[in-house]
Amino acid sequence: MDSIVTNGLVTTEEINRAGYEHPPRAVRDARELGFAIKTIKVKHSNGRQIAAYLFMEDSAIDVRKSGRLALPKKLRNALIEAVGKRCQICSANENLQVDHRVPYEVAGESEAKLLDPYLVLCGSCNRKKSWACEHCRNWLQEKMVEVCRTCYWAEPNDYVHIALEPQRRADLVWMGEEVHDYERICEKSEASGRSVPEEIKDILRKS
Repeated sequence: MDSIVTNGLVTTEEINRAGYEHPPRAVRDARELGFAIKTIKVKHSNGRQIAAYLFMEDSAIDVRKSGRLALPKKLRNALIEAVGKRCQICSANENLQVDHRVPYEVAGESEAKLLDPYLVLCGSCNRKKSWACEHCRNWLQEKMVEVCRTCYWAEPNDYVHIALEPQRRADLVWMGEEVHDYERICEKSEASGRSVPEEIKDILRKS
């Protein structure tokens, strides 16, 4: 938003530079917050065409017209408070966002009527979730709600697949004094020639 106000528009290239791995999702998030944003085509620094975004003449839109409801700030804050102000994937405590467990594009707002329909995620995990969902066969084809409900990105503590792949994962964040533990693992991984995740697996196997 700051880039558009300052420069008149922002390109996908600039959004990438700002740290967003999936510019269209970042723009969609802004639209869902009520900003009227128009997409145009411009040239990338390498000469190819890319998307750029700027405000429409009206400064805001009613997201309810699209069928998607914007959560009241009070409810968002309450949901974040209820999970200890932590990302429910990696436990990070910054840039927290509230997202549907089952993607809106699959279930609409029908899931909002069920118990615990939302997940609190940090910005990084939310982008990872978006990328995984948008490349999942269920998202692209069948759009079966029950498949999404059994996915890691909906229920990270009780799932049977990750975007239909037979995988298991644990997202770890070291904070405060724990950073020293992480640095020791990095030293071990460098000495052994393994990646940090491989080193952690080796530690667990030996425990």
